[in-house]
Amino acid sequence: MYQFKNIIQLEKAFILKEDESTYISRCSGNLLESHKKFRLIDLFSGAGGMSLGFSEHFGQPFEPVWANDFNKFCVDTYNENFGNHCICGDIVEILEENKIQIPLADVVIGGPPCQGFSLLNKNRENDPRKKLWRPFLEVVERCGASVFVMENVPQLLGTFEHGEIVGVAESLGFKVWQDKLVAADYGVPQTRKRAFIIGCKFTDPSILFPPRKTHFNPNGNGTQLSLTFNQEDYLTQPEKWKTVRDAIYDLPSPEGTQIRNLPPPLDLHFGRNPTELSRKRYRAIPKQGMNRFDLQRVAPELTPKCWIRKKSGGTDLFGRLWWDRPAVTMRTEFFKPEKGRYLHPEQHRPITHREAARFQSFPDTFRFTGSKIEIAKQIGNAVPPLLAARVADVVRLLLDRKDKIWTSSHEKKEVKLCRM
Repeated sequence: MYQFKNIIQLEKAFILKEDESTYISRCSGNLLESHKKFRLIDLFSGAGGMSLGFSEHFGQPFEPVWANDFNKFCVDTYNENFGNHCICGDIVEILEENKIQIPLADVVIGGPPCQGFSLLNKNRENDPRKKLWRPFLEVVERCGASVFVMENVPQLLGTFEHGEIVGVAESLGFKVWQDKLVAADYGVPQTRKRAFIIGCKFTDPSILFPPRKTHFNPNGNGTQLSLTFNQEDYLTQPEKWKTVRDAIYDLPSPEGTQIRNLPPPLDLHFGRNPTELSRKRYRAIPKQGMNRFDLQRVAPELTPKCWIRKKSGGTDLFGRLWWDRPAVTMRTEFFKPEKGRYLHPEQHRPITHREAARFQSFPDTFRFTGSKIEIAKQIGNAVPPLLAARVADVVRLLLDRKDKIWTSSHEKKEVKLCRM
């Protein structure tokens, strides 16, 4: 039986009064035929994970026309994949240059550097990175966008700065909504949680945001958890969370320790050269899910003294992934198991760059450039493209309905049905 995979299909079928099979058959699965392209700007773009989610690769009608990032390696990767329109430099300085003209756009997306709000940042109080949402909104104003999407860490929501963002956006004519999204709920094989703030000039974005979840968290028997499964939050017949097994089981054992001159996925599927002590530690905790506390229990002589002194916290440190669960949040040093749960479920090694990229939902065809350290940063800092694609569903629906009235009872009923 045909199933609607996103709210775009459902909304169009509803408007045309067609059932699923008739609609899918007529469109041959291609929703982009004769569809308007929307101009997109991506700020603090990194490698372009958000742009990728808003691209044709994920069935979206957004065309990137301008982007910016401070990191040259990120800019090179972005331009390698999306065209030569990503500018390298400090966005504050760029906006102060009179010769720089921001192109017109329908949507601005991006994630101002979030370490200022991160729980990992111990000096958050006066961190200047917390204020980079200001040039983001300046670009929104200068390019004439009617929708923006700002991504950040969950800790942003509810802060004073969050209130400032909403206040300034409202002063520019935007209605604003926000929520925390779990990547695994949208098909990403990773439990990463991110905050999204969405602004719209012509309607209240809360009528469509957050997007309905496409995947649910199963228990050990593969059925939904009744306490957390609320049908109103999900598309019809959602699938189970994607797992580590789904993402990487087809990959062979990695070879070498450097980027390989091979077609993907093997180009980034290389290992490390750990010390013999590290290898002994890997072998001491062979079962999936084990971590530093298990290492201390079974091999205290191999356990670093600092871990022994630290009695609480850090249960993911030196941990193995589980085959049949999503991966944990990928950070920039995923290749260091002492930094988190980054050991392969059964092989005695950390995960590879290719495995981390798959946990982030990057397709193998996406081309990363730079050194292996820089590529790791690009992977770990990215918005999972598949999560961005589900946010793009909402933005696309908003823009599709831009010139229509949202206040009548019929329109409200239509919105309710398209979210279902």
